[in-house]
Amino acid sequence: MLDIKVIREREQDVRRALEQRGMGVQLDELLALDQRRRDLLSEVERFKCERNASSREIGQKKKSGADASAEQQAVREMGDRIKALDEQVREVQSELHEKMLQVPNIPHVSVPVGEDASENRYPRSWGEPRAFDFEPVPHWVLGDKLGLFDFERATRMTGAGFPLLRGQAARLQRALIQFMLDVHTREHGYEEILPPFLCNQEAMTGTGQLPKMAEDMYYVGLDNLYLIPTAEVPVTNIYREEIIQQPLPIALTAYTPCFRREAGAAGRETRGLNRVHQFDKVEMVKFVVPETSYDELEKLLHDAEDILQRLELPYRICELCTGDLSFAAAKCYDIELWAPGQRVWLEVSSCSCFEDFQARRAGIRYRDAQGKVRYVHTLNGSGVALPRLMVAILENGQQPDGSVKLPEVLRPYMQGCDRLTVPPTLAMKEN
Repeated sequence: MLDIKVIREREQDVRRALEQRGMGVQLDELLALDQRRRDLLSEVERFKCERNASSREIGQKKKSGADASAEQQAVREMGDRIKALDEQVREVQSELHEKMLQVPNIPHVSVPVGEDASENRYPRSWGEPRAFDFEPVPHWVLGDKLGLFDFERATRMTGAGFPLLRGQAARLQRALIQFMLDVHTREHGYEEILPPFLCNQEAMTGTGQLPKMAEDMYYVGLDNLYLIPTAEVPVTNIYREEIIQQPLPIALTAYTPCFRREAGAAGRETRGLNRVHQFDKVEMVKFVVPETSYDELEKLLHDAEDILQRLELPYRICELCTGDLSFAAAKCYDIELWAPGQRVWLEVSSCSCFEDFQARRAGIRYRDAQGKVRYVHTLNGSGVALPRLMVAILENGQQPDGSVKLPEVLRPYMQGCDRLTVPPTLAMKEN
């Protein structure tokens, strides 16, 4: 949530920033509500001052034995008026708050201005795409030959977009989660968290999922809870409505399943693991002082990149333009992996700085060196998401005989296994 004072004092800058995002927000209505709220507060304060003066006058009259009944009636009437004004203030404040929740974050000055994803920047890449001496196939073909996935049965039990991993694929998924958590906790300095997988409306609002993205989430109506779309939600809300007492920065990492309806995703490429409604992800979340938030963003990005470099997967960095930023982000980098079987780049991580946008919504604060209570800056990044990571490992590691060579760093987590091959049960079936 933006600070209404910022909107009031830097109105033209905010208007320009929102126009660059391509989002039409009625600031006139917001500012009119804010002015109405301030006028009401001034009126309340005026009546309270008058009531206090009248109360003193009543006291003096009573001491002198004079009749103060008229003044007492006036004070009672002023009390009724103050009560009515207080109710109006609450109503206006509630309406203003609801409308403020609809306003997206302001992009950082370093974010490139652009209308959509076609104007994103690609500042650097790592690794060279592998040169194949045979025609690489997409991961769903590999998965079919190696018995890794069972999309048909998964669709029958749940619906499209809910994958079923079997045997070697399930084992590989578990190995990847363990590997990433080990690196982040042992080497990158994160504390591991295992949070709830459902959150309430307040938590979803705090991180910016509600009300903007309600249609993209799974709602458990009887309990008024939401399946989490990312561990960012519960992990960020650990400190909701608190003044953090420990030193900043705080770096947390968590594995969770994630659930996304993605109601607006119709027509996109959804085959195999490219786009699913349930997936696993290792997330990184940071709480930092405002002065260091963009340095911490670069560190966060480095931590995600380190995972991919250890897995020897070629990737590129995408710096999102204003028109492609998420609702809550002030700046965001995506990391895209090369999928040679499909000849496409697939996003596997988003690393974002929200400045104090989430902290204001969730009431997350700290005390600075002078003891002043301020809002923290929050950051989060995928460290990383599993489906497209699995896609990249399979498609980049495929061999002419149909097996898949695994990255060396995973072999200790796979009990020494260095490649995925056709399992004996499937080989016997084919023969």
